[in-house]
Amino acid sequence: MQLKTCRTQHLYPMLSHSYPCCQTATGFSKPRQSFKITAMLSENKQRNPRILCLHGFRTSGLILRSIITSKWPDTVLRNLDLDFLDGPFPATGKSDIERFYDPPYYEWYQTSKGFREYKNFEECLDYVEDYMIKNGPFDGLLSFSQGAFLCAAIPGMQEQGTALTKVPKVKFLVLISGAKIPGLRFGQPKAAVGAFSSPVRCPSLHFIGERDFLKTEGEVLVESFVEPVVIRHTFGHTIPKLETEAEETVLSFFQGIKKMLSDESSSLRSLM
Repeated sequence: MQLKTCRTQHLYPMLSHSYPCCQTATGFSKPRQSFKITAMLSENKQRNPRILCLHGFRTSGLILRSIITSKWPDTVLRNLDLDFLDGPFPATGKSDIERFYDPPYYEWYQTSKGFREYKNFEECLDYVEDYMIKNGPFDGLLSFSQGAFLCAAIPGMQEQGTALTKVPKVKFLVLISGAKIPGLRFGQPKAAVGAFSSPVRCPSLHFIGERDFLKTEGEVLVESFVEPVVIRHTFGHTIPKLETEAEETVLSFFQGIKKMLSDESSSLRSLM
């Protein structure tokens, strides 16, 4: 897939040669691609967190990768191992990013207009779990928009035993333009109904845009997490460029994650 030739192309360049790991992986029902960034071991020799990345509604893993790598600096990317997965279902309608990116586009599941009915939600969970089994383990999840709806509910669903029970519990989340799944107020989808029944104790980093149509829902989501880290920006429903203060916040968050993973690894070795 290639970027469309248009005035916005320079905003979202393809992955540079600094991050050459781009591989194909087998998905759930039909083959889907994943696009990987594997950084060199950092100076302090702590293991980089392995992160599965889920894109937004009717986009793709490649599109999310190209945006992240154009907006997040090397100081952040070199400390992460990122795996960008395509959604399991081809887009069932028009994509909002058709002016900027060529197809294919994917979605994670489908809903009715009023969010009272969900289709393929359980199949989506099976797809993600299957990928994590075959390509993990993964430490955390990074996601945008519809992907963030899904990821925000995963720690609670794992705690409730309604999803992703065959893989280790997610250790942290990065949620960009996220919200609770809208259908939860109608008791849908069933697997996620209890996801926020108690405070979510999974470390989390949230991005909320001042002009995002999901701003209010994003603030509500933040309240469901214990000690969330929040970056607020002035843009809309987008992945923002990391300015100095935001970059420092992101680096600090991931430094804490790396320490947590290092401490866990040390504890396991002491038990051997």
